[in-house]
Amino acid sequence: MKVMMTGGGTGGHINPAIAIADTIKENNKDCEIVFVGTSKGMENRLVPRAGYPLEHIEIQGLKRSLSLSNIKTAFLTLTSVSRAKKLLKKHKPDLVVGTGGYVCYPLCRAAAALKIPTAVHESNAVPGLAVRMLSPYVDVIFTNFDAAAEHIKPKYRNKIIKVGNPGKRADQNYTREKAREALGINTRYSVLVYGGSLGAETINRAASGYAKKYLSSRKDVRMTHAAGAANYAEVKEMYEGSDGKENVELLDYIYDMPLRQAAADVIICRSGAMTTSEIAEAGRAAIFVPSPNVTDDQQYKNAKVLADKEAALLIRDADFNADSMNGAIEKLLSDKALREKLCENIKAFAVPDANGRIYNELMRILEKKR
Repeated sequence: MKVMMTGGGTGGHINPAIAIADTIKENNKDCEIVFVGTSKGMENRLVPRAGYPLEHIEIQGLKRSLSLSNIKTAFLTLTSVSRAKKLLKKHKPDLVVGTGGYVCYPLCRAAAALKIPTAVHESNAVPGLAVRMLSPYVDVIFTNFDAAAEHIKPKYRNKIIKVGNPGKRADQNYTREKAREALGINTRYSVLVYGGSLGAETINRAASGYAKKYLSSRKDVRMTHAAGAANYAEVKEMYEGSDGKENVELLDYIYDMPLRQAAADVIICRSGAMTTSEIAEAGRAAIFVPSPNVTDDQQYKNAKVLADKEAALLIRDADFNADSMNGAIEKLLSDKALREKLCENIKAFAVPDANGRIYNELMRILEKKR
């Protein structure tokens, strides 16, 4: 069997694609898998590292404001489908899977035109432009949020299957007590703060400010703060002179995320689709601070869906600082019933075995086309 995967630009598109590819490979040892991306996206680092070959198609996203680059975008969009067909004829895949991002459009559109079984996966609560444009043509649309269906035209909603978000799953499920023991946490409460693999300036400044202004008087709270490798030295300096820093474990990156999440009473982080899926699986009380630098404000839309269902707290990036962080933490730590409600409600958004569900559906559409 031969499979072509496409999805690029950010880790939120690429990592789900790699997870799907890995699951296909686990079940079909001889399967040949090739990725298609752009020459500039993160896929050029992540895909080869995962052990898969990568082909390129030149295409770019549409600017939201008036821009001459949109003329080039229109041209590339028109010509990229024909270039994608050449790649498809070269590799002759039995199946094509896209996970969003503008590079997803030409390959999936071309595959559908060539009658190749084709699927797309949408991680976010509001589907991106590529997935919406592909909905008339693909065989199946996988979703992570129920709310995504509202943004697909009604006549194509019969293609939608909610499967959750594919990704690497923890090999072990940790209880709060076992996780705290493993990490040496002996305070009454544990707060976990992170801004993604690259860190987040707003969250870093708020956390260091919180430690200086409030943490010294909360000896019952231990805060673990992952600042991001690029920002670690700078953030470490921010903590200097803080009486509260003795209650802070400052990290550059979290390598044992499931363990850290299990130990946390409160998690403060961004609200990308992968992050929200992880926290739903962990069933933890979360305060989401959406990144304002994401196309279509996707992170806010993800967090808003959860906040509206009383499954998380939401604070806009512009409103997040040491004071608002302290207010949200105090609200949760002082109200056990509220924490438990958030934990229970966010679990409803978790979908067990997303990888296996996606694989089974892919095999189904492949067999149906055959």
